[in-house]
Amino acid sequence: MTTNDADRHDLEQQLLAYVHAENYQPVKPRVIARKLELDEDTTRELKKLIKRLVKKGLLEYGQKHLVRKPSGKKNDKSLVTGVFRRNPNGYGFVRPNEALGSSSREFDIFIPARRTLDASSGDIVQVRSRKKHENGEVRYSGEILEVLERETHQFVGTYKERSGLGLVVVDGNVFAQAIPVGDPGAKNAVENDKVVVEMVRFPSQWHEGEGVIVEVLGARGQPGVDTMSIMREFALPDDFTEEVLASAREQAEKFDETVGERVDLTETTTITIDPLDARDFDDAISLETLENGHLQLSVHIADVSHFVPPGSPVDTEARNRATSVYLPDRVIPMLPEIISNNLASLQPDRVRYAKTAVIEMLPDGTRVSTEVYNTAIRSDRRFTYEEVDQFLEDRETWREKLTPEVYGLLERMHELAMTLRQRRLQRGAIELSLSEIKIDLDKQGQVKGAHLVENTESHQIIEEFMLAANEAVAEKLTDDGIVFLRRIHESPAPRKLKTLTQFVRELGIHCESLESRFETKRVIAEVLGKPEEQAVNLAVLRSMQKAIYCPREIGHYALNSKNYCHFTSPIRRYPDLTVHRIIDSLARGVQPPDNFSEQMNLGAHCSDREQRAESAERELVKVKLLNFLAKRVGRHMEAVITGVEEYGLFARGVELPAEGLIHVNSLQEDRYFYDAESHSLVGHRRGNVYRMGDVIQVEIFRVDLDRRELDLRMVQKIKSGRPATQSGKPPSRSTGKRGGDKKTRQKKKRRKRK
Repeated sequence: MTTNDADRHDLEQQLLAYVHAENYQPVKPRVIARKLELDEDTTRELKKLIKRLVKKGLLEYGQKHLVRKPSGKKNDKSLVTGVFRRNPNGYGFVRPNEALGSSSREFDIFIPARRTLDASSGDIVQVRSRKKHENGEVRYSGEILEVLERETHQFVGTYKERSGLGLVVVDGNVFAQAIPVGDPGAKNAVENDKVVVEMVRFPSQWHEGEGVIVEVLGARGQPGVDTMSIMREFALPDDFTEEVLASAREQAEKFDETVGERVDLTETTTITIDPLDARDFDDAISLETLENGHLQLSVHIADVSHFVPPGSPVDTEARNRATSVYLPDRVIPMLPEIISNNLASLQPDRVRYAKTAVIEMLPDGTRVSTEVYNTAIRSDRRFTYEEVDQFLEDRETWREKLTPEVYGLLERMHELAMTLRQRRLQRGAIELSLSEIKIDLDKQGQVKGAHLVENTESHQIIEEFMLAANEAVAEKLTDDGIVFLRRIHESPAPRKLKTLTQFVRELGIHCESLESRFETKRVIAEVLGKPEEQAVNLAVLRSMQKAIYCPREIGHYALNSKNYCHFTSPIRRYPDLTVHRIIDSLARGVQPPDNFSEQMNLGAHCSDREQRAESAERELVKVKLLNFLAKRVGRHMEAVITGVEEYGLFARGVELPAEGLIHVNSLQEDRYFYDAESHSLVGHRRGNVYRMGDVIQVEIFRVDLDRRELDLRMVQKIKSGRPATQSGKPPSRSTGKRGGDKKTRQKKKRRKRK
């Protein structure tokens, strides 16, 4: 983060203090700027800042764009502020903002194409909405009155030339038409180069867009260009500045591995368990049996706060990044590697500084007490997950390879972790069985295959201890009355749980209301290993809110935990670092700042950065898979049906996690109807039924790299799930829609024209 970002933070504090003063009366932004004696440049920054704070719920716009403190209600209930998502066909939806810290979204507002102005996906807009009742349900539609804040002015796309005119086909489905960019020779771009374009004018219903090329990334398909394209598309940070690196080097020069005033745990048997290719080790474990028969679990976490002073260039940059980004072919770290891979990394046989959560437990896993100390440790051995799995499978073979202390520690860790896991699941924690597939890349960053990531007992050992430490620290800070950045996960909206219940029943699975977490757990267990497994687990996941960072005491729904925070990964997550600093303050006898508003703002920033990182990773995986499949058009592969619509089937590859669409009109030898009740496409012929969970063989039919779309063709069904209907007959016209109806044919024609 630059000096400007620090100035921006100060400006935000000035603004909030001014607006929240007792005698404040709503005024326009320019009046606030005059009262704060801001110059012209800072006034422009103030206006942008106000829009961001309105988005986050810390300020509101009143009539005539007056700025006011949040009132909890709108004078004009039809005026809504939210985030717009545009469909390639022109229309879109606005997801209304909720109070900051709440991820719940009850209603999306439909915006017809002629009412979208020039808003682009991700823009924050003000909408006038209206409510109507349709088929017994409440629906919302409206029109965009104003674009309050652009998500971005820069987009990535492929450069084309038509009749001497330069055009950029923006990646994905952002814009329906290519964007003219003027001079064909701009930036020396040539056909099929990936470029970054700055929008001069956004396209609308009434006029085409206009842009200018600001960067040429390289020829499409060249090694590394796909990664750079995604980095620019999502505005991911690149290399650290020299100022930040110099700040990190300064900390390295000061570190001499002395224990000092820290609690000396260098003689305590300690180990790390990490992936084979891990470069930084941010957690280590010790476990001892006390004289009273209790267990003492010590979770040692790299003491990043010692090497990142608040307000330093390293801290400012880390705060801005908020998280490390794990792309398939590279990592964009939150901290310079001199800290993350060396100074703070808990390497074996080296004295390293840690924050240690010492948790005393009964043998059954009941927590008795928690203390957190600044410690110095020395890891005795680094284990990989594979080694621990081998140990658990054949312990005697490992007895000669390990010291008695390390051997005994591993045995105790496994026993306690499995106890904690059983206790957590019985308590009501929801654990989804979604297989994680990682793509394998060659040295050029191109896909060469994929593999399934197994959640073995070695992974579960570390997972249980990290969960225990996060919960124990959060509970301790809560008991001490401290305001801190929690990891919250709100309960699903009742409406979504009712929809989920109906969906599961339509699949032929008997269940009570899934508003009960224990009934949800029972259903997940029932479909384990069955064709419906992925469909049910995905549906449960989609019914849930997103976990976010927020100081509110809301709890964590999926974990069924009242108090939870992130404490265990400060090398890669900024919220963890803030918790460590609170612990430092308490250790010095200093009460941490009780700034709820600032914590809310920081939580929203960190949540946004986390979601950006996850979206970038997903999109790059998609791009790499599409590039791989583009060279294999006509090949066959096994897939699972993951979605059914009246216009076709969505299917995901079994070996390669690429998802594509099988158009209903491409299904041969029958005429199909959409059965909404069973989420199936049902043919006239008995037995011709396609539904979620079916295993099928498909042909790779068409790959559109610019629009990031994959079309598949059905070859044959391999394995069916439950019957779609009791009779196996096509549904009646009242309950289903013919796949080849007029609406569907029009959709297909529009797609062909594009």
